[in-house]
Amino acid sequence: MTGPSAADIARMLARQAPALVAELLPNGKREGAEWRVGSLAGEPGRSLSVHLFGNRAGVWSDFAAGEAGDALDLVAAVLYRGDKRQALAWARRWLGLGDGAAPLPQHRPQPLPAAAPRADPEAEGKRRTALRIFLNATTSLMGTPAAAYLDARGCGIAELGRQPRSLRFAPALPNRESGRAWPALVAAVTDAAGQHIATHRTWLQRDAGGVWRKAQLDNPKMSLGSVAGGCIRIWRGASCKPLREAPEGETVAIAEGIETALSVAIACPELRVLSAVSLGNMGRLVLPPAVRTVILCADNDGPNEGAARALQRAVDHYAAEGRIVKIAIPPCGKDFNDVLQAAGA
Repeated sequence: MTGPSAADIARMLARQAPALVAELLPNGKREGAEWRVGSLAGEPGRSLSVHLFGNRAGVWSDFAAGEAGDALDLVAAVLYRGDKRQALAWARRWLGLGDGAAPLPQHRPQPLPAAAPRADPEAEGKRRTALRIFLNATTSLMGTPAAAYLDARGCGIAELGRQPRSLRFAPALPNRESGRAWPALVAAVTDAAGQHIATHRTWLQRDAGGVWRKAQLDNPKMSLGSVAGGCIRIWRGASCKPLREAPEGETVAIAEGIETALSVAIACPELRVLSAVSLGNMGRLVLPPAVRTVILCADNDGPNEGAARALQRAVDHYAAEGRIVKIAIPPCGKDFNDVLQAAGA
């Protein structure tokens, strides 16, 4: 007699969706009938949602990465780079259908960049809106709250020498969480071909001392459109050439956020510097073959198992492409922007 099918296993996992997501994505938060988290890497945020109850229990969508599936697909995506066979074996043990426990693997592999999904009217609408936000923004940051914000972070345009073309300023950008508009730093997220795929937004407000900071919101930073595999191009480095024309043997530094990437570019202007937007996307960038060395400018997340696994996935991804991979860890503070500000002080 054969055991339960994969479909049966998926349904059994779905019936225990609250316990499943708490184990797979412990950094998430429950919002009503959904579990929300930033990505499959377990980062803070709301881009990935999993239904917990009802007919759609176990069904999940990662709106940033453009991935979705059922409860068994979630196990495969989080733990085994989409390998359903390994996910099925894990699920059987976790459900008590086999011998032994179901330990998490030492490193959760990052799902490989997926092929372009079929045309999705909703996704295409978000992409067009994201492009419109960027195109309607002010091209020069000079004299704007965005420039003042970056200056306060120690990574202003004056320090860098010139403004990255990927950054613009929106004087009044609507924010759904607050129901009002705020000034915002906006950034173009582009794919390997240089096509605009998403817009990253950082809403800003003055603090009690009159200094421009991130707005006091639960989510002051958000991306509109799928950022999967894309990046914010901060600095071209010594070659000054577009990414697709990178010279043979070039080294690329990849940071998570915009402020960290700007800080790295200020400290090491000879390097090409990219912002991956998030830790989960750091290992998904599509780089030209000419890039020989990748430096992952990691945040100092301390004893954070999820962050360590996500960073290892990035290492594995670029190493599998035959590139030399190095990891740079800030000697103080949380990230290299903290290091830059400490050095400035």
